[in-house]
Amino acid sequence: MQSFSSTYKNQLQELFLNKSDLVIDFPKWLLSDQSIENYRSISKLALVEIAGRDSIAAAVKSIQEYGFTDLLPTYVYTGTEYGPWDTVNQALLRLKNRLPKVRVHPLIVLGSPDFWKALNGAFISELSSIYGFYTPCIGCHLYLHAVRIPLALFLSNIPIISGERERHDSSVKINQIPEVLDLYKSLTETFGIQLRLPLRKITRGQEIETILQMDWQENKEQLHCSLSGNYRLVDGSVEMNKTQVVRYLNEFAVPCTEKIVREYISEKIPNHVKIAKQIIQNLKPVGSTQ
Repeated sequence: MQSFSSTYKNQLQELFLNKSDLVIDFPKWLLSDQSIENYRSISKLALVEIAGRDSIAAAVKSIQEYGFTDLLPTYVYTGTEYGPWDTVNQALLRLKNRLPKVRVHPLIVLGSPDFWKALNGAFISELSSIYGFYTPCIGCHLYLHAVRIPLALFLSNIPIISGERERHDSSVKINQIPEVLDLYKSLTETFGIQLRLPLRKITRGQEIETILQMDWQENKEQLHCSLSGNYRLVDGSVEMNKTQVVRYLNEFAVPCTEKIVREYISEKIPNHVKIAKQIIQNLKPVGSTQ
């Protein structure tokens, strides 16, 4: 099991604090030529997300289901997180302790607040008018998967492991309903990347604890989002129309994301907001039958 130096951890924390556009062209200390060559030579390598307990459980489950020998952990920043960065280090430590026979490689931190803004912040009024609802959560999760696509491609089309679940005990999350998860997978598959969701059909939190073999409460000991739960009414219910959610993804969020990702894999830094604006301008008006 690899140990990571305090210098490396401090450099990762600095990336998280600065939140520059970091989707391609990683600094050598983060992804060296030797590391790239090594990762490309590993036949059973997967890219895993590091977030809350579900992401760690998904990594564990992926070893059981797909037989990966190596995991490359990644943390994608959005600009809406808050809380102690050390929770990410602790999540990574839990993963390594849970899988002592698996090689867990050094964490990579990446992201693009401008990408997130184009999907979720720049055109809130327009999107609300077109689709009759707004939440950043769906586009945010789409972004989290999309940002990892160029790296997965660069490392010889390795799969991405995510902890998305259709149900969380009695709770439904609008960004993880079946129709939405299918579209996340469809996006990555457009680029030849498999998005593995080993927890997708697990509904009970107790099952997650069984996989983890440790005491870790849901939504605890992790970074938090300042916009969490924004789509719920005061009684906790959710009243969004699934048809409109799928329409939003098919007409705006997925095409926008695909165009941005194609720019990245062409080794360009996209004009994220310009791409989103052009797609919105081409959308049909509400009620249009054309």
